[in-house]
Formats: sequence, C-alpha cells, structure tokens
Amino acid sequence: MADYGAQLLWLRGEQDFLGNRYSRRHMLRFDGGVEIAASSSPHVVPVPMSDPAAVDPEEAFVAALASCHLLWFLSIAARRKFCVDSYADSPLGVMARNSEGKLAMTVVTLRPQVAFSGSRLPTPAEVVEMHHQAHAECFIANSVKTEVRCEPVFAAGTADSSTDD
Repeated sequence: MADYGAQLLWLRGEQDFLGNRYSRRHMLRFDGGVEIAASSSPHVVPVPMSDPAAVDPEEAFVAALASCHLLWFLSIAARRKFCVDSYADSPLGVMARNSEGKLAMTVVTLRPQVAFSGSRLPTPAEVVEMHHQAHAECFIANSVKTEVRCEPVFAAGTADSSTDD
C-alpha cells in the first residue's frame, strides 16, 4: 500500500468572497515539485472567476485516466516484446447526469494511437487485447464509476494495419 498526495493553495487576497466574486484559480503542487495552475472550469464558473488557461478538475480527471492507461499499455507492450515508438491520445470526457441525477463525468473515451517498430509487430487484435489489459490494470479506472472506453486508432506500425476491427 502507498499513499499519494498533493498540495493545494488558494488565497482570497482582496477579493469579494462573500459576494461570490472571487477567483477560483489556485495552485496544485506535486511531490516532485511541479506546480500547476488550476481553476474551476469556465463551463461551470464563468470567466473572470475561473481561469480558462488553468487546468480544471474535469480535465485533470480525464488526463489521469488517460495517463494511467498509457503507463499500463507501455508496460504490457514491453513485457510482450513489442517496441513502442510513440503513443498519442486525445481523451474526451462527457459531463452529464448520472443514474442518480447528479452531474458527473459519465464517460471518458480514450483514443490512443500507438506506433510500433521492429521485426515483431503486434496485430490489431493484439493491440486491442493490450488496451483491454491496460484498462483492467489501471488503478484510476478501477477507482471510478465512470465508464471508460478505449477506441484505439490504427496507423502504420502494426502488423496488418490495413485490417479494420
């Protein structure tokens, strides 16, 4: 078992807190020293009280799911002796009412595009299986109720990459 944490800091300064006219911008700090500007989403709290240039919790949630999946996929591919040259994804989360009628991130769709090289290339079926296994192992996906879909995009770098699955 391991513990994971972060630090958050928000300061009111001279802002009109009681009048609900305060910035939602804050800082996230992680154990390696990385600091990221964070804010509420402008879809939830209008600008200028939110900062569209900062990471919002919804984006961070989608990114955490995609990052966890990526790391598991790379590990699985390496164990299976498939050389991954690149992995790109543009995950998309959908905020909607869940079965309890509450706003929630109800679906996150990953669209990974992986390029391989070497004499041993995975078939599209093997790529799909590695994505399935990565999803099953992902700590973040195993921690949430959100439906997480994986729709791999095939390009050059898989055996028989012209095959549609």
